[in-house]
Amino acid sequence: MALLSKFRLITLDVTGTLIAYKGELGDYYCMAAKSVGLPCPDYKRVHEGFKLAYTEMANTYPCFGFSAKMPNIVWWKTCVRDSFERAGYHYDEETFEKIFRRVYSTFGSSAPYSIFTDSIPFLRWAREKGVIVGLVSNAEYRYQDVILPALGLNKGSEWDFGVFSGLEGVEKPNPKIYEIALEKAGNIAPSEALHIGDSVRKDYVPARSLGMHAVLLDRFKAPDAEKWRESGALVFPDLVALKELLTSKEHTI
Repeated sequence: MALLSKFRLITLDVTGTLIAYKGELGDYYCMAAKSVGLPCPDYKRVHEGFKLAYTEMANTYPCFGFSAKMPNIVWWKTCVRDSFERAGYHYDEETFEKIFRRVYSTFGSSAPYSIFTDSIPFLRWAREKGVIVGLVSNAEYRYQDVILPALGLNKGSEWDFGVFSGLEGVEKPNPKIYEIALEKAGNIAPSEALHIGDSVRKDYVPARSLGMHAVLLDRFKAPDAEKWRESGALVFPDLVALKELLTSKEHTI
């Protein structure tokens, strides 16, 4: 009997596992600035500014402002403004509004993302085998409603349900987000569930803490991948390799 038959549920992380960012953050901030006739901001300064701004917003208003009932667009406007200001760019309100609208609409579309070629075949294969497929992501509502469908990842054909931090008010690495996934799947037992992600801290450890099975993907040859293996994690280069294991009758997870 194939290893896959052991699982009734497979959950997957999204960014870094099923899809990836295209280009650099600076590319999109540059396009936004040029759209109002301004020169490109410095890529490195904007990137560093964004990391600081995003971290502060995530700490102050986690889950994209869920508990504070902060509208998604307000959360991002605060973050983007702070990103520019930390990078040394101070725009008047009218100019910033135009730049922000361009940034916000771009990141609410499929433009900055690419989908890994093995993602759709793997998801469809798992569902065809009768496995429930769920997505577990620290992301806001536009992933579910706009971005994933635009990339060809549709609810009902590629996945059955999603648990998105901006909609649930809980985020990885809190194990609660995985408990929600098990509940949404029909109260599946953790021992009958497999989680696939790309982070030890956010994916592997919290899923395992509940008794779920978990594996990691190393799509970008992460420097820490060998440490992941040494800690006991099963690490695969892609979903094709993982599918081979799941169809095997000789392996366990």
